[in-house]
Amino acid sequence: MCWSATADLAAGTGITAVGVVSVSLAARRPRDLPLAALPLLLGAHQIVEAAVWRNGGGTGPATVAWAVIALPLLALWVPAAVLCAAPPAARRRLLVPLASGAATAAVLAYTLATRPVGAEIRGHTVGYSLGLPQTGLLVAGYLLATVGSLLLSGDRGLVLFGVLVAAGAAVCFVLWRQEYVSTWCAFAAVCSLLLARWAARRRPARPAPAAA
Repeated sequence: MCWSATADLAAGTGITAVGVVSVSLAARRPRDLPLAALPLLLGAHQIVEAAVWRNGGGTGPATVAWAVIALPLLALWVPAAVLCAAPPAARRRLLVPLASGAATAAVLAYTLATRPVGAEIRGHTVGYSLGLPQTGLLVAGYLLATVGSLLLSGDRGLVLFGVLVAAGAAVCFVLWRQEYVSTWCAFAAVCSLLLARWAARRRPARPAPAAA
């Protein structure tokens, strides 16, 4: 995220707290739980980046953990979670972003396992050097898996989330091209707060008490 370790830590703690609420709201709809838990994951991700700040960047465990969450884990988690929560009519078309996410995650996981990952503090942002092969193709596969699954979900709340995340991707690319991954992940984490409202709206109504 931008600004400092303190900002990352504060944002991550707040987003994680909302994630706890989101999961509790989805507890009665098990298929919604993976998506409702996304703010938990993204909040923890910001807390991990606070550790990257504290370490002054570098190639330590916090940097590697940040990259694992940001790249292969989210590439697979988001389309799989959307598929779980989607209505039956949308599930067939969601197999495309899921397949894209699985393939992209496999390549990203292999890359992170075989190449060094570095972080550099650049003013009020963090830049990551990942050494990705075929960057354009991987970015396209990642966007199809994450943003594409949200836009194809058939759920208005998730489509809105997808539109905001897509807009954030464009803005972050224009403003922070070298720090694009970090700033977009922070933007997506903030947008994920919408999932608490989404989980609340999908929560089954409690049955009315029986008449005496």
